[in-house]
Order: sequence, then C-alpha cells, then structure tokens
Amino acid sequence: MRKGENIYLRKDGRWEGRFPKGRKSDGRIKYGYIYGKSYSEVKQKLYPLRIHYQSLQQIQGTSAESFEEWSYEWLGEVQDDVKPSTFSSYCYKLKKYIFPVIKTIPLNELSLETGRILLKNLQTKLSKSTIQVIFRILNKCLNHAKKAQKITKNPFSELKIPKAKQRKIRALTVSEQKKVMNIALKEKKGYGIPSILALHSGMRIGEIAALQWSDIDFDTNLIYVKHTYQRISSAWSLKRTQLLLADSKTEASVRIIPISKILKKLLLKQRKRSKGSFVFSTNGQPCEPRLLTYHFHRIRKKAEINEIHFHQLRHTFATRCLEANKDISSVSSLLGHASTQMTLDTYVDAMLDKRYQVIDEMCNLIC
Repeated sequence: MRKGENIYLRKDGRWEGRFPKGRKSDGRIKYGYIYGKSYSEVKQKLYPLRIHYQSLQQIQGTSAESFEEWSYEWLGEVQDDVKPSTFSSYCYKLKKYIFPVIKTIPLNELSLETGRILLKNLQTKLSKSTIQVIFRILNKCLNHAKKAQKITKNPFSELKIPKAKQRKIRALTVSEQKKVMNIALKEKKGYGIPSILALHSGMRIGEIAALQWSDIDFDTNLIYVKHTYQRISSAWSLKRTQLLLADSKTEASVRIIPISKILKKLLLKQRKRSKGSFVFSTNGQPCEPRLLTYHFHRIRKKAEINEIHFHQLRHTFATRCLEANKDISSVSSLLGHASTQMTLDTYVDAMLDKRYQVIDEMCNLIC
C-alpha cells in the first residue's frame, strides 16, 4: 500500500520510506530507506533526511557511489598513463591503508572529518613520509572525481598532513668511491660491473637490470636508457610481487649517457662473456635487482663501508659531476630528472662550494 511521498506499507506490517541519496555509477538514483511502525512516524523521520541529502547533493555533488567503486574506475583510467611500479603502488596503498577505513563511504558523503579520521588511523602505524604518499594518491583520486563532476570539490584538500623530515642521502667520499671501484674491478664474473656502471652513469638499479646490448652504441660511446626492470607488488594477481620489464614512462627518464673510457673497457669485456641480449642476465632473463644489490653489499662490506645502499652510487655520481663544475642542466639530464629544480633540491649540499665561490667573487668585486 502506497500513501504518497515514497512511503509504503510493507507486507510485514511496517511502514517504509525512501529518499534519494544521489546517483550510482550508472546514473540511476541510489535510495536510502527508513522504517517505522506507523505512517506518521516514517514521515517524521523522512523529512529531515530528504532535506539533508538534497542539501548534500547541491553542496558536495550527486555521486553516491562508494569510494571503493570510484577508486577502481579511477585506476582503470590512469593505468596506461603511469609507470607499472606507480600503478602497483596506487593499488597496494588503496587496498592496504585506505579501503579498510573509507571504502564504503559514498563520494558525496566524504568530508574533512572523514579525512581526519583516516589520518588519525594511519598515524598509529605508519611514518610521516608514507602517510604523505598515501594522501598524495588519495588526492589524485578525488581530484579526478571532481574533474569528472562526481563531486564539487575534493573534501580532503584542506586537510593538513604533518610534514616528514627530509632524509639526506649521503654521497660516498672520493676515497670511499675509489675503494669501492678497486674492489668491484677485482670481482669475478663481472659481478662488480653494475656498481661501477652506477658510479659512472648515475643509472638506477632497475635501469641497469634492464640494460640490453642494443641500448649501447660502442661507436659513439653512448648508452640509451629506455627500460626498467623491477620487482613490484602485484596489482591484481594472487602473487605478492612480480618482476616486470617495462619502457621508461617519462620523457626525462628516457635519456642518453656518454660512456667513460673505464666503463667502455669493462662493458666490452662483459660482452665477451655475456650470453643473450641483456648486459647482466640469469638464464637469458634480466638479472633481478635484488641480485645486483646482493653483489653490491658484498663489495661494500669488503670496502668496510657501513650503512649505504645501491641508490647512493647514483647520488655519488651526481655529486662528483657537480664537484667537477658541470652545469646543473647537464647533470639533471644525465640523471633523468624532470627539472633542474629537482636536481638542485636533491643535491643542495654538493652545490655549497659553488655558493662559497660566488660570495668570494662578489666580495673581490666590491672590496
């Protein structure tokens, strides 16, 4: 029995009222329901809910699909535009840290207070830097929802996320670098060459693992960095991780690096012992980054250098280039940075000597 205003008498004797909460992903209306023993009871409860959700849709948007539903839509749209490792990170962090708190909440019911609850939850178990990464992903997702006119604004845009202290990455000293290189040169079967390659080119470990002989031009002495090989979290499969060979996604990452004389000699020697298309391989497949890291740590221990990791070899390369008075734009291009500002921000300590020099030269002019 129907008695106006979307209020019905059910077969079980109760009265049911429904009210529109917004739109589903397919555009159909999503309803909310309330129940009571009498028509007047339901009508009394229904009126404020109608007003609330009508106001909510006007102010925050019409999409009542859950955050989880929208997240999967968003992931499908961005998958081809980001690196596989980035996409994997999006999937993992959404499922692991965000969904357990807000996955069922409709988009137009997300609020600043929802963001505060999520932040408080994450602060009990994660570092500030990881929380910052999670909210960057979350804001990308919600900003896309705004662009798609699902919501009128990103409800978390005004949420203040505590800043993490930036950890400085230490470059090897010149003496430490020489020590590492001398030991790496003596390693059998070319196990030390990846470390020397990082010190002479600034290539990332995934780029070194993916390097193929076709990427090296020995006539012009150039390395073409085009690919990366990484172990990433599996986005959809049952496996926890998977190895993935992929093209470099950004224009800056695809770059050309000149080969030093020392490096050329080592690579030519490696080519003679190599079997297959990859410079460093295992059973015809690219050498897994974890194996390259293992060989590096053996060298590091022999050099009696503590608390450094493979990525610091790249940092050392950049520092040596800057110390050699090379211009910042050239170093930035060699590293595959998106901008010179990124290089300046990362290697500010290495630029201090140049700043001292500027001040000294300025004083000589005016004194």
